[in-house]
Amino acid sequence: MATLTDFDDLLAIAAGRKGGAAAFEATLPQVKSPAELAAITDDRWLSTMAKCVFNAGFSWNVVDNKWPGFEEAFAGFDPARWSMMSDEDLDRLLKDTRVVRHARKLASVGDNAVFLRDLAAEHGSAARFFADWPGEDYIALLQVLKKRGSRLGGNTGQYFLRFMGKDGFLTGGDVVRALIREGVIDRQPSSQTDLRKVQAAFNHWAGQSGRPMAQISRTLACTVE
Repeated sequence: MATLTDFDDLLAIAAGRKGGAAAFEATLPQVKSPAELAAITDDRWLSTMAKCVFNAGFSWNVVDNKWPGFEEAFAGFDPARWSMMSDEDLDRLLKDTRVVRHARKLASVGDNAVFLRDLAAEHGSAARFFADWPGEDYIALLQVLKKRGSRLGGNTGQYFLRFMGKDGFLTGGDVVRALIREGVIDRQPSSQTDLRKVQAAFNHWAGQSGRPMAQISRTLACTVE
């Protein structure tokens, strides 16, 4: 692994660019403990999955404004209900002005409900699965989302976990530029080899600083001019 800049030095650069240490600390994302994650009901995991799927390639503001309508149309996103999503359900939703009427994204709610029900059968609850997953192998969790979920690869899966409060990093934009500058990777990471290098770098900074990866990710982004 490349010789990485000490995290304290990265933090000083980011704070200097963002109004000082106190101001920058106030912008850092907070993460939930395993106990807090495990207490989240599985319908909220499905709701956030759906919201992130609809956010992808679309206006987040439009999705935010329509989300109360989504919650009504999907009757609270109960995975047991939507794991049995029918063609009739999809046809009805495609006529429902409360939602964004995108057939494949609407259908993904049913697929992801099945995914969550499978996790619940395997682990007691889907929430317990996410809560217990070790942060030092975050990239493997992203692979689970990509392979077993629907439309949850790439940034969509990363944002889903971030919004739920699961600790992890983002691999896009200024974070990637900072990782390239640090010599960790030389391009947008897509291969498992590159993602393992990214994981190793975050594990290094986490061990050095004692901070969650979400805060390290934000700090890296803010070191880029």
